Amino acid sequence: MSMPEPSSASEISQRDLRNRSAEIMDALERGERFAVTRNGHHIGDLVPIRRRRRAVSRAEFAAMSRGMPRLDDRKFRADMDRHVNDDLYDPYDRAYGRGEFSEEQR
Repeated sequence: MSMPEPSSASEISQRDLRNRSAEIMDALERGERFAVTRNGHHIGDLVPIRRRRRAVSRAEFAAMSRGMPRLDDRKFRADMDRHVNDDLYDPYDRAYGRGEFSEEQR
């Protein structure tokens, strides 16, 4: 669930932040923003964090996927065959090749 970005921030003083912190934190949870001042000078902003969604709905995924180029599975497989060696091998073959084991142990 994403929160809409408020158009403007409420100005609060450092003293307000200290004295009304619980109230201000509740407002942050509701999506409000605050411009914090000290002695009348803007020193920072309090903004709600964006919450990450854990899942995308099927409809959203379909809408995003419509603009994607189609994948040619034959070209993809050929590309994978060119760049990935998926032959199975015995990891001891290299050790035998270097003479680390005698042929009798094999």
